[in-house]
Amino acid sequence: MTKADILVYDTTLRDGAQGEMINFSAEDKLRIAHRLDDMGFHYIEGGWPGSNPKDVRFFELAKSAALKHARLAAFGSTRRPGIRPEACENLRAILDAQTPVATIFGKSWDLHVKEVLGTTLEENLAMIRDSVAFLKARGREIVYDAEHFFDGFKRNRDYALQTVEAAFAAGSDVIVLCDTNGGTLPHEVTEIVGTIGKALPRAKLGIHAHNDGGVGVANTLAAVQAGATMIQGTVNGFGERCGNADLVASVCNLQLKMHRRCLSESSLRQMTNLSRYVSDVANVPPLNSMPFTGRSAFAHKGGIHVNAILKNAEAYEHIRPETVGNHQRVLVSDMAGRSNIEYKARELGIDLGKDGTVSKKIVRQIKQMEDKGYQFDAADGSLSLLIRKATGEFAEPFVLECFNVAVVKTAHHPSTALATIKISVGDEEELTAAEGNGPINALDHALRKALTKFYPQIEGMHLTDFKVRIVEGTEGTASVVKVMIESADGEEAWSTIGVSENVIEASWYALVDSMQYKLSKDRLNKNHKRREAAPA
Repeated sequence: MTKADILVYDTTLRDGAQGEMINFSAEDKLRIAHRLDDMGFHYIEGGWPGSNPKDVRFFELAKSAALKHARLAAFGSTRRPGIRPEACENLRAILDAQTPVATIFGKSWDLHVKEVLGTTLEENLAMIRDSVAFLKARGREIVYDAEHFFDGFKRNRDYALQTVEAAFAAGSDVIVLCDTNGGTLPHEVTEIVGTIGKALPRAKLGIHAHNDGGVGVANTLAAVQAGATMIQGTVNGFGERCGNADLVASVCNLQLKMHRRCLSESSLRQMTNLSRYVSDVANVPPLNSMPFTGRSAFAHKGGIHVNAILKNAEAYEHIRPETVGNHQRVLVSDMAGRSNIEYKARELGIDLGKDGTVSKKIVRQIKQMEDKGYQFDAADGSLSLLIRKATGEFAEPFVLECFNVAVVKTAHHPSTALATIKISVGDEEELTAAEGNGPINALDHALRKALTKFYPQIEGMHLTDFKVRIVEGTEGTASVVKVMIESADGEEAWSTIGVSENVIEASWYALVDSMQYKLSKDRLNKNHKRREAAPA
């Protein structure tokens, strides 16, 4: 791989794990470390080995991890006041982790030195020098994190500068300036990083930005513009309080906009996969609006926008989504125009004709339905069925004759539900019943039971999510509700929607759409394979 202009230092496994609701096991951390290594990240901070048993276990596992590209770092603080580094348990734990890199942080802000550590400014400088020299003498590459550097510099410029000079003189390989409270603005970062670059011209500088002011990525880019050659951050911006600078957005901006090479082009194309993988391991739903990698990052809803991107995607896309492993999407809603419908029809392989009659009909229908509470930009399965029905190419796989749901609740037992259902498939009728832990669950079981006789492939699909939303709440319990169902069959996932004043009826509509979409999809795939197999 071509040498990088900017070194990428990931702290997802340490700083990211400090975020609310994020809890990685040692095995989780090892899996993420391997993924980051495969991407070509240069440094991976594994954790603080002296702080908890989980990180101790991670570093034990990591000893046999055999990373191909990344250098693993163990994190910790400088020695405590008044002791020698040889007696500091924290520094000994870093050595015991046996990583090639030791990352230690020290105080840059005199407020922290005096009021938090409760020591003198002179002793803090000695703590920095002693700790760096101790670890350097034992063969470690040293990354020194100057904690609260920007706040410290703004309040006591001379002392903050003395702290990083002490770390550099003692042997630090990289001096990382940390905006620990996340309140510094980009123009301040540019000025301060530039000043430190002049004061320490031979030092490699890094940036560690938090996102409390919403400018973590912007501060990272500003630091690089001012001379920093290492960026620290976390995948998806995970981290304490408002999180850290998002490494995904930072790398993509640096490489695609500022032309500072961080990773290979092939790794950049894996950014969306990486973002979603880390979210999956963290058990945190991916944020649709994430720059570059979010599901909505290249999603277009307004009719004027869609009309433009059909002519030239650059009109409303700042990069080609494939560059970062994402893809363009067109949404359909009450804001849609003919262009949205025609785009979606092409995706589905449906010919709407050239005169626009069918497109206009579908647009009118969607606007009317969304006025009643439907939301098709979040229900791709229902939208597909609507378009196919409008073109006349959809054949109803089954028809509901009737259903009945009864719920039984006694004082000392949880509620149960029984659903009976009668459907017809062609000339044949099927009457069946099933139980469930609630009315919707019972309906789902009964419908599947009835359909499996005719369509065995129904057994291969399952519901992955079920949401109920109030469309407008002024009517209280008589309000209109919408039910969103997500389904999957191992090959594809899709969403469907139902709307009614009755939550069971709304759920029924969403359930039916879900299963009709599955059957319609399978029939189309079968026809496509049959056409491909036909002799020329």
